[in-house]
Amino acid sequence: MGGVRKLAASFVAPGPCGVAVRDRLKHLTARDERMLRAVGAHQGALASGDLRCADGLEHGADTWAARKRELTALSSSRIAGAITKATHDQWALARRCQAAHIQNLAAGIKTLRHRLSLPVGEKGTKRTAGGYRSKGEWFCKSRRLAMLEARHTAAVADWQAGRVRVVRGGKRLLNTRHHLAEAELTEDEWRQRWEAERWFIAADGESGKRFGNETIRVTPKGEVSVKLPAPLAHLANARHSRYILSARIGFAHRGAEWADRIAANRAVAYRIHLDVERGRWYLTASWQRPVVQTIPLETARARGMIGVDTNADHFAAYRLDRHGNPAGEPHRFGYDLSGTAGHRDAQIRHALTRLINWAVRVGVAAIGIEDLDFTAEKTREKHGRRKRFRQLISGMPTGKLKARLVSMAAEHGLSVVAVDPAYTSLWGAQHWQKPLTTPHRRMSRHDAAGIAIGRRALGHPVRRRTAPPPHNRSDRVGHRTVQAGPGDRGREGTRPPTTDRPPEEPSPSGKRKREPSASNTVRDAPSTQQWAHDSLMRTG
Repeated sequence: MGGVRKLAASFVAPGPCGVAVRDRLKHLTARDERMLRAVGAHQGALASGDLRCADGLEHGADTWAARKRELTALSSSRIAGAITKATHDQWALARRCQAAHIQNLAAGIKTLRHRLSLPVGEKGTKRTAGGYRSKGEWFCKSRRLAMLEARHTAAVADWQAGRVRVVRGGKRLLNTRHHLAEAELTEDEWRQRWEAERWFIAADGESGKRFGNETIRVTPKGEVSVKLPAPLAHLANARHSRYILSARIGFAHRGAEWADRIAANRAVAYRIHLDVERGRWYLTASWQRPVVQTIPLETARARGMIGVDTNADHFAAYRLDRHGNPAGEPHRFGYDLSGTAGHRDAQIRHALTRLINWAVRVGVAAIGIEDLDFTAEKTREKHGRRKRFRQLISGMPTGKLKARLVSMAAEHGLSVVAVDPAYTSLWGAQHWQKPLTTPHRRMSRHDAAGIAIGRRALGHPVRRRTAPPPHNRSDRVGHRTVQAGPGDRGREGTRPPTTDRPPEEPSPSGKRKREPSASNTVRDAPSTQQWAHDSLMRTG
């Protein structure tokens, strides 16, 4: 197996470091809504002006302080700090996305150059692509290579200069403006969504301040008040330029944890936003948690593992004991990733909830999952005409899945063990699918991959047999099993004697006689028991 790449070590994924809960602002008056819209539009305009994407690499501590001083006169020091922090984080995210885009372009260019260098019609191998099928395809790909090289040059120039491109409100919603008929929206409806997405009504928490936040304050009784910026102070209905909303908040989820934080004046960040489609206002509270130390890998393996294979429409899960033996039946948790983003997110949450509940019932301590990353696998240059396959791997929400699984599993005391995804489907189908298939159990390739993932998470080899030894070495290309590990004592020793064998009588010559092993059949098996026949029937 010289072509098998080196596998990465398994590790326990770190737990979540933050919490966010949301509740609806009900029974708002018309005056409340006018105030929220005015504050959102004013602070959103300040955020748009502060997002200086053309400043280049000047985004540092000095420029940050200067920007904050400029915004303080138009709002307040705390609002200016929240806006500059949000725009700085947005600029940093755009830089990371720009680096990933450059890497993706470089991978596509490398693949195109390799395939264009081969003769037309040359077949590829299992690991590398061959030449293009026709001269026409070769010509089209040469044009695409020139286009990607131009994009790569421009992207690298922007990266070196520190220029990024950010759309406040979202690039997808911006492009929807040109396809209103397909989106079933009018221009006025689109404008309302666009303006609502560009609003900014948020405040960072501050420990030591009353109820953990000075700008957006929520009392233990659920009263919500907002500190208005200086130009909108005339809209206040309370002292110190504050506006008290008529709505009352009561977090059903994590309400006790939130109440404990604000009672101790610990930092809680708030964000108010409008769902234009439903016409509802929401308030989101979030706070940080201390970093929880992950349990050792051996502790996570102590009570067995559930191996989970991620697919385009379901999770294939199998339970294994701590020795790596499959137990019970395969489980499948389906989901539908078509439709809107909200629908897809709900489907993922529902499937993960059922998976975690099953893991709690069977009593395991960890869930093994592949450390998937399809960043370099989505390019059309690598997979060519396999459009459905590219759509398949692009539709799998790997990043969101890992984040949700870690956070949801942590609430139930479960750990998540990430393993190298190499060869799990191949070796699972080769070594586990057929042996576990029975007339009453149907094993799919994905179920077998779940076993392979679970065994790798437990530290056991996936393959049930190693490659046979070469010629002229003992078995002469016979099979070798790996049921005993390399470090197990006695793995090379002789076979232990059978328990159902009579004691050997010494031979006349005093030498030990060599006997074959005990027969596997009942008829020929020797027995140490003696039958005794009693001629009189015992009746008393």
